[in-house]
Amino acid sequence: MKLNFTHERVLAVVAHPDDADLLCAGTLARARDDGAAIGIAVMCNGDGGQPNKPIANLVQMRRKEMNAAGKLLGAKVFHGTASDGKLFDTTTERRKLMDIFRGFKPTLVIAHDSADYHADHQAASKVAEAASWLCASTGQKTHRKALPAQPKLWFMDTINMSGFLPGFYVDVTPYMALKEKMVSCHKSQIARGGDDNMPAIVELLRLQAHARGEQANVTAAEAFRIAPLMKRIGAW
Repeated sequence: MKLNFTHERVLAVVAHPDDADLLCAGTLARARDDGAAIGIAVMCNGDGGQPNKPIANLVQMRRKEMNAAGKLLGAKVFHGTASDGKLFDTTTERRKLMDIFRGFKPTLVIAHDSADYHADHQAASKVAEAASWLCASTGQKTHRKALPAQPKLWFMDTINMSGFLPGFYVDVTPYMALKEKMVSCHKSQIARGGDDNMPAIVELLRLQAHARGEQANVTAAEAFRIAPLMKRIGAW
C-alpha cells in the first residue's frame, strides 16, 4: 500500500500538547514532504501535566513547548482551552473544532482512537468524529462557512498500543529523529518521567514506533485505522 499526500491538507486532532509527536508526527512529516499542508489542533491546555516540582505557569510553558514542536514539523498549531481531565463531547467543543476545520479546510483528519487510555483522548476522538461530519453541514453555524465536503477520518494508535488493531501502517523510519526532537521540546513532561503515572516519553516513542515497525517489516512505523463512517472513508 503506497500513500501519497500531494495536494492534501492533513490535520491531527489531539488532546494534549505532546500526543501528536508520539502518535502521528512521522506521518504528518511524510505528508509535508509530499507537499501537503499540515496542522495540529490541541484541545486541552495541559494544565494537569505537573511534574513533582510544580511549574507555576504550566499552561503558558506547554503552549510554548507545543509551538516549538510544531515549528520543527512545519505545522500550523491550534490551541484549545479545556483543562486536562475536563474535556467532554459538548456542543461548545464541537463548534470550536468545526470552526478550526472550516478555517484550515482539511481533506484528512487524524484523531485519537475512542478506546485510548485517557478520558481526554476518548473525548477528543468523539469531538473530532462529530465535527468531521458537522463541519460540512450548512445548518451548523460557526464563524466560518461550511466546508463543501467532509474530510476523511483516520484513528491513530493508542498510547502503548493497548486495544488497538491497526488497519494499516505508515513507514516513519526517516522521521524518527524529528519525532524525538519534537518530543524533546516538551521539557515539562520529560520532567515527569519518574512519576508513577507518566512513562519516559522519549523511550515510549521509540519502543512504540519500533514495535509497530516490526509488525510492518520496517524499522519504525505509525499505526492507523480508517474510520468506518459514511463520507469519512476515502480511496488512495
